[in-house]
Amino acid sequence: MATWVIGDIQGCYDELRALLDRLHFDPSKDCLWFVGDLVNRGPRSLETLRFVRGLGELATVVLGNHDLHLLALACGEGEAKADEDLKEVLRAPDRDELIHWLRHRPLLHHDAGLAFTLIHAGLPPQWDLSTAVACAREVEEVLRSDAHREFFQGMYGNKPNRWDPKLSGIDRWRFITNCFTRLRFVTRKGKLKLKLKGPPAGQKKKYIPWFLHPERRTRGERIVFGHWSTLGYHVAENTWAIDTGCLWGGKLTALRIDLPEPGPLQMPCPGAQDPRNFS
Repeated sequence: MATWVIGDIQGCYDELRALLDRLHFDPSKDCLWFVGDLVNRGPRSLETLRFVRGLGELATVVLGNHDLHLLALACGEGEAKADEDLKEVLRAPDRDELIHWLRHRPLLHHDAGLAFTLIHAGLPPQWDLSTAVACAREVEEVLRSDAHREFFQGMYGNKPNRWDPKLSGIDRWRFITNCFTRLRFVTRKGKLKLKLKGPPAGQKKKYIPWFLHPERRTRGERIVFGHWSTLGYHVAENTWAIDTGCLWGGKLTALRIDLPEPGPLQMPCPGAQDPRNFS
């Protein structure tokens, strides 16, 4: 039995299926984890959603920022217009089933047996694993309840930018969500710097990747994440970054985590978008 973690797909369905063929994925005994961002900007978001949902219990999916954007649009709350691939999802005859399924995915998955934690983006330095799990469950409960419309009304924004256990309401939900689905850089004082998107080498010294913060309380945990295509495949401080820019003509990465030494397998991708169109 193999457990593979798949990087950001973003609607690149053909590349996903080609990668699974290369893995010799066997649904009778293998499991797949997905780091989120199943949809958006790639050519076949609808087919990707249908396929991953159809895997049932074989698939573990955490939510990414693009997945949440689709959910917000489905509630009529998206800040920006829907890309054409998301409109296709919203017009689909099985739209309600797909949206319901996606809204019930977690923000964090922890497997004690494999000793791995799966998230989409990052964790603030102030959280230990138990705090991260509790915060994830808090927002997941909101997403799965009638309060999800209120959540999407206030989801967008960059503040607050530092953890305070006393945060409450939509400010608390937004901070938690931004960590799990948007975080790349933090300041040395532990504040989120959400507008920074480039590779670590191109930033000022006061901004550091979240996983390199010297006071990060999850340093002892093994964490797999995506979201950061300009970082690429990167292993550091017990973290594995596996968004390798399939959408932009990079690669789609699978990381096998049930072996003593986790190892990647990558599928070259032709690219469905030019990153300069979204700068």
